[in-house]
Amino acid sequence: MEKLVDSLKKLSNAHGISGHEESIRAIMEEGLKPYVDELTADKMGNLIGTKKGNGPSIMIATHMDEIGLMVQYIDDKGFLKFVKIGGWFDPTLHSQRVVVHTKNGPVPGVIGSKPPHVMKEEDRKRPVKSEEMFIDVGATSRDDAEMMGIAIGTPVSMDREVVALANGKITGKAFDNRAGCAILLEVMRQLADKDIKATVYAVGTVQEEVGLKGARTSAFSLDPDIALAVDTTISGDHPGIDKKDAAVEQGKGGVITVADASGRGLIASPQVLKWLIETAESKHIPYQLEVGDGGTTDATAIHLTRAGIPCSVISVVTRYIHSPVEVVDTADVKACVDLLVSSIEAIDKYF
Repeated sequence: MEKLVDSLKKLSNAHGISGHEESIRAIMEEGLKPYVDELTADKMGNLIGTKKGNGPSIMIATHMDEIGLMVQYIDDKGFLKFVKIGGWFDPTLHSQRVVVHTKNGPVPGVIGSKPPHVMKEEDRKRPVKSEEMFIDVGATSRDDAEMMGIAIGTPVSMDREVVALANGKITGKAFDNRAGCAILLEVMRQLADKDIKATVYAVGTVQEEVGLKGARTSAFSLDPDIALAVDTTISGDHPGIDKKDAAVEQGKGGVITVADASGRGLIASPQVLKWLIETAESKHIPYQLEVGDGGTTDATAIHLTRAGIPCSVISVVTRYIHSPVEVVDTADVKACVDLLVSSIEAIDKYF
């Protein structure tokens, strides 16, 4: 467990918004290299580790990117206007510390806006929109900002590190989907010394948060027999949300997706569900089932690739997804590892 949590912390504390996953790919490459027979990066930037076997092929896909921001404009006073990269809820951005990833290295900044003291009464009653915000790096002019290495298109991520909460929970940025990345590394480490019949493709995908792009291209090139996406899902166990809207809870195991986006995204293969559920029950691994009506995962793109690829998703229940203070229960992360390892060991009984 300690190694798994340390890996998650390292991955979460690192930075890699969609289209700029290089730092995460380097960590993943280092972690996968001892446990796979081949390791390559494709033209999109997906990392693909292959552990060869004589049975069916399975793709385990976990996206490396996090939601972030990108510099759109530098004004005359050196303030940075930005666009959102991925699905931000605007109020979570306000008053955050950020890292601006310039060609000269990281530059710290803060997100600001007009202070409420000078707002009109009606403006104080509504949330500040992202287009009304800006990033302050302390620059005194556009030239000053450019001397720091800031340019149009410079990526920006949240300045936040993982800290422990009570009862095995931890909080940090980008658990969506660095939790999946840490799970994949631990799964491949545990599989290394096992007699696995399947060929396992361990894939760190890019640009999931902006359209499932890396999953689409990597699945096309690999054309696996089966695929599982490893991701996060929203929690229904805190104030402000009803169980009817999110039935899964923290501390009750990994989540197996039956369908997401009301079936518009993925309807999981019945045979894949049978495989995962029977394995979990036979090994006494805690699990939950989910039918969601919200977002999708890499599995949505993968299962429609080529002639179709049987898929499901294994997810970690995560509070406050798409914010800088996401929370996971480390016991759930471990349960996802256990389910994946045991399922892959039993794959030849089902496929």
